[in-house]
Amino acid sequence: MYAPPELTRSRTTRARQLMARSRTERFAVGAFNADNLETISAICRAAHRLAAPVFVELSHAEVEVLGLANVRDVVDNMIDDLGVEVYLNLDHAPTVRDAVAAIDAGYELIHIDIAQADHQATDDDIIAATREVVTFARRTGALVEGELRYLAGSSTLHQEPVDMAAVRSSLSTPEGAIAFVDATGIDTFAVGIGNIHGRYRTSKDLDLDLLARIRAAIDVNISLHGGSGTPEPVYRRLARGGVGKININSDARYAYRSTLEQQFATHPDEYATAKLIRPVIDAIQDAVETKIRAFGSAGKAQPGVHHD
Repeated sequence: MYAPPELTRSRTTRARQLMARSRTERFAVGAFNADNLETISAICRAAHRLAAPVFVELSHAEVEVLGLANVRDVVDNMIDDLGVEVYLNLDHAPTVRDAVAAIDAGYELIHIDIAQADHQATDDDIIAATREVVTFARRTGALVEGELRYLAGSSTLHQEPVDMAAVRSSLSTPEGAIAFVDATGIDTFAVGIGNIHGRYRTSKDLDLDLLARIRAAIDVNISLHGGSGTPEPVYRRLARGGVGKININSDARYAYRSTLEQQFATHPDEYATAKLIRPVIDAIQDAVETKIRAFGSAGKAQPGVHHD
């Protein structure tokens, strides 16, 4: 369960260097959720093909299915096989205990999100829990990401329009961002500029002027959750505007499920699913590669970075 301290410290140092480069070179690193081996493989193959750094990330539900240590081993095997620059991110950890477990397992980035797990959590609750994770993360050098408000939506395909009231309630402010960063010591601020979890029939209206004001106000990394369904030109503007990490879940899930359903419909008598899964992996990889190009991170990987 526990990663070797020297190797973990080396990886977290490189993850920090990557995020620093994303700010100076104005690109965003894709953080792609995975809940199965096929998706992990597709993400790593996309990173290899485009020489791009990426985060493979797991939410709490995905951890319950796959296990922190199992994914650490799978990703390490991919790193060794492909020579890719891939880091692990625990996404929306609901408790300090969950965050600490991922730090101990050698994850390079930890997102603690008390508000998503408990919508009644007070500002003081959120700040205290986030600061506790920041303190513990010093053991390995893991980066810690946090936020002070609940980001609405869910990582799925939504038929209903974007809930604008929920979006307005989750908007960040420069003053709030400064106060939260100062109170917690986080490395990455999860911004709210009109983003919402999930893929919708209409585009999300992202406030890039608000992003610019927040970017000027805080001297830490900025991440954007709910990145699925965003037009490619907007991705490019987000990266140039100082967003260093963009989270993608629903777009990859859509590629997975729609392609798998097509495979089952085309081959109704085939029960050896390994024979059907290759087009699924290819579809996810294509989706990931499209994001990487739009984020400006193609060609940004450091060659051989993980071979210690």
